[in-house]
Amino acid sequence: MDKKRSTRAVNGMQVIRLPNGGFQETFITVPAVGSEDPASLFQRLYDFLADNAQLRIVREDVFGLVVDPFRIRHAKSYRVAGIEWPMTWVEEGNGGGGPIAGVQVHAVSGIDVHPINLEGHTVGTLFEDQHARYCVLGGLHPESSEETREEQAWETLEIMESALELAGMAFSNVFRTWFYLDDILDWYDEFNGVRNQFFLERKVYDGLVPASTGIGGGNSAGTAVIAGLLAIQPKGPGIRLQAIPSPLQCPAVEYGSSFSRAVELELPGQRRLYVSGTASIAPGGETCHVGDLRKQVALAMNVVAAILESRRMGWGDVTRMIGYFKHGEDASEFHRYCRDHRLPKIPVIIAKNDICRDDLLFEIEADAAQLG
Repeated sequence: MDKKRSTRAVNGMQVIRLPNGGFQETFITVPAVGSEDPASLFQRLYDFLADNAQLRIVREDVFGLVVDPFRIRHAKSYRVAGIEWPMTWVEEGNGGGGPIAGVQVHAVSGIDVHPINLEGHTVGTLFEDQHARYCVLGGLHPESSEETREEQAWETLEIMESALELAGMAFSNVFRTWFYLDDILDWYDEFNGVRNQFFLERKVYDGLVPASTGIGGGNSAGTAVIAGLLAIQPKGPGIRLQAIPSPLQCPAVEYGSSFSRAVELELPGQRRLYVSGTASIAPGGETCHVGDLRKQVALAMNVVAAILESRRMGWGDVTRMIGYFKHGEDASEFHRYCRDHRLPKIPVIIAKNDICRDDLLFEIEADAAQLG
Protein backbone atom coordinates (compact mmCIF):
# COMPACT_ATOMS: atom_id res chain seq x y z
CA MET A 1 0.00 0.00 0.00
CA ASP A 2 1.20 3.50 -0.86
CA LYS A 3 2.32 5.21 2.36
CA LYS A 4 1.98 8.71 0.91
CA ARG A 5 -0.98 10.96 0.25
CA SER A 6 -2.06 11.11 -3.37
CA THR A 7 -4.33 13.66 -5.01
CA ARG A 8 -5.59 13.52 -8.56
CA ALA A 9 -8.37 14.76 -10.80
CA VAL A 10 -10.49 12.12 -12.55
CA ASN A 11 -13.26 13.09 -14.96
CA GLY A 12 -14.20 16.25 -13.07
CA MET A 13 -13.76 14.59 -9.66
CA GLN A 14 -11.08 15.07 -7.03
CA VAL A 15 -9.77 11.88 -5.48
CA ILE A 16 -7.58 11.95 -2.38
CA ARG A 17 -6.04 8.78 -0.99
CA LEU A 18 -4.61 8.58 2.51
CA PRO A 19 -2.90 5.64 4.22
CA ASN A 20 -4.23 4.84 7.68
CA GLY A 21 -2.35 2.08 9.44
CA GLY A 22 -2.91 -1.14 7.52
CA PHE A 23 -5.64 0.22 5.24
CA GLN A 24 -6.26 3.13 2.92
CA GLU A 25 -8.96 5.81 2.90
CA THR A 26 -10.22 7.48 -0.26
CA PHE A 27 -12.15 10.76 -0.33
CA ILE A 28 -14.02 11.46 -3.56
CA THR A 29 -15.56 14.86 -4.27
CA VAL A 30 -17.84 15.04 -7.31
CA PRO A 31 -19.10 18.59 -7.93
CA ALA A 32 -21.74 19.13 -10.59
CA VAL A 33 -20.44 20.60 -13.82
CA GLY A 34 -22.69 23.58 -14.57
CA SER A 35 -26.30 22.44 -14.77
CA GLU A 36 -25.35 18.75 -15.04
CA ASP A 37 -28.22 16.34 -14.44
CA PRO A 38 -28.01 13.83 -11.56
CA ALA A 39 -27.77 10.75 -13.80
CA SER A 40 -24.67 12.12 -15.50
CA LEU A 41 -23.01 13.02 -12.22
CA PHE A 42 -23.68 9.64 -10.65
CA GLN A 43 -22.47 7.91 -13.78
CA ARG A 44 -19.13 9.70 -13.52
CA LEU A 45 -18.83 8.55 -9.91
CA TYR A 46 -19.76 4.95 -10.55
CA ASP A 47 -17.57 4.67 -13.63
CA PHE A 48 -14.70 5.52 -11.32
CA LEU A 49 -15.84 3.05 -8.67
CA ALA A 50 -16.20 0.32 -11.27
CA ASP A 51 -12.54 0.86 -12.17
CA ASN A 52 -11.58 0.74 -8.47
CA ALA A 53 -13.42 -2.34 -7.31
CA GLN A 54 -11.31 -2.64 -4.18
CA LEU A 55 -13.03 0.39 -2.65
CA ARG A 56 -15.75 -0.09 -0.05
CA ILE A 57 -17.94 2.95 0.51
CA VAL A 58 -18.50 3.83 4.16
CA ARG A 59 -20.39 7.10 3.64
CA GLU A 60 -22.05 9.04 0.84
CA ASP A 61 -23.53 12.54 1.00
CA VAL A 62 -25.66 14.03 -1.78
CA PHE A 63 -26.45 17.75 -1.96
CA GLY A 64 -29.19 19.43 -3.94
CA LEU A 65 -31.29 16.38 -4.74
CA VAL A 66 -33.93 14.47 -2.80
CA VAL A 67 -34.47 10.77 -3.29
CA ASP A 68 -35.72 8.30 -0.71
CA PRO A 69 -32.66 6.04 -0.38
CA PHE A 70 -34.68 3.25 1.22
CA ARG A 71 -36.93 2.99 -1.82
CA ILE A 72 -34.12 2.96 -4.34
CA ARG A 73 -31.38 1.28 -2.33
CA HIS A 74 -30.86 -1.39 -5.00
CA ALA A 75 -31.21 0.96 -8.00
CA LYS A 76 -28.10 0.80 -10.15
CA SER A 77 -28.31 4.54 -10.75
CA TYR A 78 -27.34 5.19 -7.15
CA ARG A 79 -25.77 2.03 -5.73
CA VAL A 80 -23.05 -0.35 -6.79
CA ALA A 81 -23.81 -4.09 -6.90
CA GLY A 82 -26.44 -3.78 -4.19
CA ILE A 83 -23.89 -2.92 -1.48
CA GLU A 84 -25.40 -0.69 1.17
CA TRP A 85 -23.89 2.12 3.14
CA PRO A 86 -25.26 5.22 4.88
CA MET A 87 -26.45 7.93 2.52
CA THR A 88 -27.47 11.43 3.49
CA TRP A 89 -29.60 13.22 0.88
CA VAL A 90 -29.94 16.95 1.53
CA GLU A 91 -32.57 18.92 -0.31
CA GLU A 92 -31.44 22.42 -1.00
CA GLY A 93 -29.93 23.86 -4.13
CA ASN A 94 -26.94 23.89 -6.40
CA GLY A 95 -24.89 27.03 -6.40
CA GLY A 96 -24.33 26.41 -10.12
CA GLY A 97 -28.05 26.48 -10.84
CA GLY A 98 -28.56 22.81 -11.70
CA PRO A 99 -30.62 20.13 -9.94
CA ILE A 100 -27.68 18.68 -7.99
CA ALA A 101 -24.73 20.35 -6.29
CA GLY A 102 -22.57 17.29 -5.91
CA VAL A 103 -21.72 14.10 -4.09
CA GLN A 104 -19.01 13.28 -1.59
CA VAL A 105 -17.91 9.72 -0.87
CA HIS A 106 -15.68 8.29 1.83
CA ALA A 107 -14.35 4.83 0.96
CA VAL A 108 -11.78 2.41 2.34
CA SER A 109 -9.72 -0.48 0.98
CA GLY A 110 -7.67 -3.22 2.58
CA ILE A 111 -10.10 -3.61 5.47
CA ASP A 112 -13.42 -5.28 6.15
CA VAL A 113 -16.51 -3.05 6.37
CA HIS A 114 -19.63 -4.08 8.29
CA PRO A 115 -23.02 -2.38 7.85
CA ILE A 116 -24.95 -1.08 10.84
CA ASN A 117 -28.64 -1.84 10.42
CA LEU A 118 -31.38 -0.19 12.44
CA GLU A 119 -35.08 -0.90 11.92
CA GLY A 120 -34.28 -2.65 8.66
CA HIS A 121 -32.24 0.20 7.20
CA THR A 122 -28.49 0.58 6.76
CA VAL A 123 -27.63 3.66 8.81
CA GLY A 124 -23.91 3.21 9.26
CA THR A 125 -20.70 1.33 8.71
CA LEU A 126 -18.16 -0.10 11.11
CA PHE A 127 -14.54 -1.01 10.39
CA GLU A 128 -11.43 -1.50 12.50
CA ASP A 129 -7.70 -1.90 12.40
CA GLN A 130 -5.07 -2.61 15.04
CA HIS A 131 -5.41 0.89 16.45
CA ALA A 132 -9.15 1.62 16.67
CA ARG A 133 -12.72 0.85 15.70
CA TYR A 134 -14.33 3.45 13.40
CA CYS A 135 -18.06 4.17 13.11
CA VAL A 136 -19.74 6.27 10.41
CA LEU A 137 -23.46 7.07 10.57
CA GLY A 138 -25.62 8.95 8.07
CA GLY A 139 -29.14 9.58 6.83
CA LEU A 140 -30.57 9.49 10.36
CA HIS A 141 -33.98 11.05 10.89
CA PRO A 142 -37.08 10.49 13.03
CA GLU A 143 -39.70 8.00 11.95
CA SER A 144 -42.45 10.59 11.59
CA SER A 145 -42.80 14.28 10.79
CA GLU A 146 -45.98 14.56 12.85
CA GLU A 147 -44.22 15.31 16.13
CA THR A 148 -43.01 18.79 17.03
CA ARG A 149 -39.64 19.78 15.63
CA GLU A 150 -38.13 19.66 19.10
CA GLU A 151 -39.45 16.13 19.62
CA GLN A 152 -38.05 15.12 16.23
CA ALA A 153 -34.63 16.54 17.15
CA TRP A 154 -34.62 14.58 20.42
CA GLU A 155 -35.68 11.40 18.63
CA THR A 156 -32.91 11.85 16.07
CA LEU A 157 -30.34 12.13 18.84
CA GLU A 158 -31.74 8.98 20.41
CA ILE A 159 -31.52 7.19 17.05
CA MET A 160 -27.89 8.26 16.79
CA GLU A 161 -27.34 6.83 20.25
CA SER A 162 -29.08 3.55 19.37
CA ALA A 163 -26.97 3.13 16.24
CA LEU A 164 -23.82 3.83 18.24
CA GLU A 165 -24.84 1.15 20.73
CA LEU A 166 -25.08 -1.36 17.87
CA ALA A 167 -21.46 -0.48 17.14
CA GLY A 168 -20.53 -0.92 20.80
CA MET A 169 -20.04 2.82 21.24
CA ALA A 170 -21.64 5.81 22.94
CA PHE A 171 -21.77 9.57 22.45
CA SER A 172 -18.47 9.78 24.31
CA ASN A 173 -16.89 8.26 21.17
CA VAL A 174 -18.34 10.89 18.78
CA PHE A 175 -16.02 13.59 17.45
CA ARG A 176 -17.97 15.01 14.45
CA THR A 177 -21.68 15.56 13.79
CA TRP A 178 -23.88 17.02 11.03
CA PHE A 179 -27.44 18.28 11.45
CA TYR A 180 -29.42 19.43 8.41
CA LEU A 181 -32.48 21.29 9.67
CA ASP A 182 -35.53 21.95 7.52
CA ASP A 183 -36.57 25.64 7.88
CA ILE A 184 -33.57 26.18 10.14
CA LEU A 185 -34.26 29.89 10.61
CA ASP A 186 -37.57 29.07 12.28
CA TRP A 187 -36.19 26.86 15.03
CA TYR A 188 -32.39 26.82 15.31
CA ASP A 189 -32.52 28.18 18.87
CA GLU A 190 -34.98 25.46 19.84
CA PHE A 191 -32.75 22.81 18.23
CA ASN A 192 -29.79 24.10 20.24
CA GLY A 193 -31.86 23.84 23.41
CA VAL A 194 -32.68 20.20 22.65
CA ARG A 195 -29.07 19.33 21.83
CA ASN A 196 -27.82 21.12 24.94
CA GLN A 197 -30.19 19.15 27.15
CA PHE A 198 -29.33 15.84 25.48
CA PHE A 199 -25.59 16.51 25.83
CA LEU A 200 -26.10 17.46 29.46
CA GLU A 201 -27.99 14.26 30.25
CA ARG A 202 -25.46 12.11 28.36
CA LYS A 203 -22.54 13.89 30.08
CA VAL A 204 -21.02 14.92 26.74
CA TYR A 205 -19.72 18.10 28.36
CA ASP A 206 -17.59 15.96 30.68
CA GLY A 207 -15.53 14.88 27.67
CA LEU A 208 -15.11 16.00 24.08
CA VAL A 209 -17.82 18.19 22.57
CA PRO A 210 -17.88 17.18 18.88
CA ALA A 211 -17.16 19.45 15.98
CA SER A 212 -20.39 20.03 14.09
CA THR A 213 -22.29 21.59 11.24
CA GLY A 214 -25.86 22.79 11.75
CA ILE A 215 -27.20 24.04 8.42
CA GLY A 216 -30.46 24.33 6.51
CA GLY A 217 -31.63 21.35 4.50
CA GLY A 218 -34.75 19.32 3.82
CA ASN A 219 -34.99 15.59 3.23
CA SER A 220 -37.19 13.11 1.39
CA ALA A 221 -38.86 11.90 4.58
CA GLY A 222 -40.20 15.40 5.21
CA THR A 223 -38.81 15.43 8.75
CA ALA A 224 -37.41 18.42 10.57
CA VAL A 225 -33.87 17.03 10.73
CA ILE A 226 -31.52 14.55 9.11
CA ALA A 227 -28.15 13.82 10.70
CA GLY A 228 -24.85 11.97 10.60
CA LEU A 229 -21.72 11.49 12.69
CA LEU A 230 -18.21 10.08 12.99
CA ALA A 231 -17.06 8.14 16.05
CA ILE A 232 -13.94 6.28 17.10
CA GLN A 233 -13.08 3.77 19.82
CA PRO A 234 -9.33 3.64 20.41
CA LYS A 235 -7.70 0.31 21.25
CA GLY A 236 -4.64 1.81 22.87
CA PRO A 237 -2.80 5.01 23.80
CA GLY A 238 -1.65 5.81 20.24
CA ILE A 239 -4.84 7.75 19.41
CA ARG A 240 -5.73 11.15 20.83
CA LEU A 241 -8.71 13.49 20.37
CA GLN A 242 -8.80 17.13 21.37
CA ALA A 243 -10.98 20.15 20.79
CA ILE A 244 -9.18 22.90 18.85
CA PRO A 245 -10.13 26.53 19.53
CA SER A 246 -10.51 29.14 16.82
CA PRO A 247 -7.87 31.87 17.04
CA LEU A 248 -10.38 34.37 15.60
CA GLN A 249 -13.66 33.34 17.27
CA CYS A 250 -15.00 32.60 20.72
CA PRO A 251 -16.10 29.08 21.73
CA ALA A 252 -19.57 28.38 20.32
CA VAL A 253 -20.77 27.12 23.69
CA GLU A 254 -20.48 30.70 24.97
CA TYR A 255 -23.56 31.66 22.91
CA GLY A 256 -25.52 28.45 23.49
CA SER A 257 -24.44 26.21 20.61
CA SER A 258 -22.89 22.93 21.69
CA PHE A 259 -20.01 22.21 19.33
CA SER A 260 -16.25 22.65 19.24
CA ARG A 261 -14.83 24.96 16.58
CA ALA A 262 -12.67 22.07 15.43
CA VAL A 263 -11.50 18.66 16.60
CA GLU A 264 -8.12 17.08 15.96
CA LEU A 265 -7.74 13.32 15.73
CA GLU A 266 -4.20 12.11 16.16
CA LEU A 267 -3.55 8.68 14.65
CA PRO A 268 -0.25 6.81 14.40
CA GLY A 269 1.75 8.66 11.77
CA GLN A 270 -0.81 11.38 11.00
CA ARG A 271 -3.22 14.03 12.25
CA ARG A 272 -6.75 14.71 11.03
CA LEU A 273 -8.51 18.04 11.58
CA TYR A 274 -12.29 18.47 11.41
CA VAL A 275 -13.34 22.12 11.20
CA SER A 276 -16.97 22.82 12.08
CA GLY A 277 -19.33 24.87 9.97
CA THR A 278 -17.78 28.35 10.07
CA ALA A 279 -19.45 31.64 9.20
CA SER A 280 -18.83 35.38 9.55
CA ILE A 281 -18.97 35.48 13.35
CA ALA A 282 -17.09 38.04 15.45
CA PRO A 283 -15.02 37.05 18.50
CA GLY A 284 -17.96 38.03 20.70
CA GLY A 285 -20.43 35.84 18.81
CA GLU A 286 -22.26 38.49 16.77
CA THR A 287 -22.61 38.47 12.97
CA CYS A 288 -19.94 40.46 11.11
CA HIS A 289 -20.32 42.33 7.81
CA VAL A 290 -24.10 42.20 7.58
CA GLY A 291 -25.15 42.54 3.95
CA ASP A 292 -21.59 42.33 2.58
CA LEU A 293 -21.15 38.93 0.94
CA ARG A 294 -17.54 39.42 -0.09
CA LYS A 295 -16.43 40.33 3.42
CA GLN A 296 -18.43 37.48 4.95
CA VAL A 297 -16.75 34.97 2.66
CA ALA A 298 -13.33 36.45 3.40
CA LEU A 299 -13.83 36.33 7.18
CA ALA A 300 -15.11 32.75 7.18
CA MET A 301 -12.20 31.63 5.01
CA ASN A 302 -9.73 33.54 7.18
CA VAL A 303 -11.13 31.85 10.30
CA VAL A 304 -10.70 28.40 8.76
CA ALA A 305 -7.21 29.30 7.57
CA ALA A 306 -6.28 30.41 11.08
CA ILE A 307 -7.51 27.12 12.56
CA LEU A 308 -5.53 25.17 9.97
CA GLU A 309 -2.41 27.25 10.62
CA SER A 310 -2.77 26.75 14.38
CA ARG A 311 -2.30 23.02 13.72
CA ARG A 312 0.55 23.55 11.22
CA MET A 313 -1.71 22.81 8.26
CA GLY A 314 -2.84 24.72 5.19
CA TRP A 315 -5.32 24.62 2.31
CA GLY A 316 -3.24 21.98 0.58
CA ASP A 317 -4.01 19.56 3.43
CA VAL A 318 -7.80 19.75 2.95
CA THR A 319 -9.42 16.41 2.06
CA ARG A 320 -13.03 17.57 1.71
CA MET A 321 -14.92 20.84 1.98
CA ILE A 322 -18.47 22.12 1.58
CA GLY A 323 -19.38 25.76 1.03
CA TYR A 324 -22.96 26.79 1.79
CA PHE A 325 -24.42 29.97 0.29
CA LYS A 326 -27.76 31.43 1.34
CA HIS A 327 -28.33 32.57 -2.24
CA GLY A 328 -27.30 30.28 -5.08
CA GLU A 329 -26.38 33.14 -7.37
CA ASP A 330 -23.61 34.11 -4.91
CA ALA A 331 -21.69 30.85 -5.36
CA SER A 332 -19.13 32.35 -7.72
CA GLU A 333 -17.83 34.46 -4.84
CA PHE A 334 -16.13 31.41 -3.34
CA HIS A 335 -14.24 30.70 -6.53
CA ARG A 336 -13.32 34.35 -6.86
CA TYR A 337 -11.84 34.28 -3.34
CA CYS A 338 -9.83 31.16 -4.17
CA ARG A 339 -8.48 32.74 -7.37
CA ASP A 340 -7.62 36.04 -5.73
CA HIS A 341 -5.76 34.28 -2.91
CA ARG A 342 -4.15 31.73 -5.22
CA LEU A 343 -5.39 28.79 -3.20
CA PRO A 344 -4.59 25.29 -4.41
CA LYS A 345 -7.34 23.20 -5.99
CA ILE A 346 -9.64 22.33 -3.08
CA PRO A 347 -12.01 19.32 -3.09
CA VAL A 348 -15.19 21.30 -2.53
CA ILE A 349 -18.90 21.21 -3.26
CA ILE A 350 -20.79 24.50 -3.34
CA ALA A 351 -24.42 24.22 -2.28
CA LYS A 352 -27.31 26.57 -1.63
CA ASN A 353 -28.49 26.25 1.97
CA ASP A 354 -29.97 28.55 4.57
CA ILE A 355 -27.45 29.44 7.27
CA CYS A 356 -28.41 29.42 10.95
CA ARG A 357 -28.92 33.21 11.06
CA ASP A 358 -30.87 35.23 8.53
CA ASP A 359 -28.03 37.76 8.21
CA LEU A 360 -25.39 35.12 7.47
CA LEU A 361 -24.78 34.60 3.75
CA PHE A 362 -22.04 31.95 3.74
CA GLU A 363 -20.71 29.04 5.77
CA ILE A 364 -17.80 26.67 5.18
CA GLU A 365 -16.70 23.37 6.71
CA ALA A 366 -13.48 21.47 6.07
CA ASP A 367 -11.58 18.29 6.89
CA ALA A 368 -7.80 18.16 6.58
CA ALA A 369 -5.06 15.61 7.11
CA GLN A 370 -1.30 15.73 7.53
CA LEU A 371 0.99 12.72 7.46
CA GLY A 372 4.15 12.35 9.49
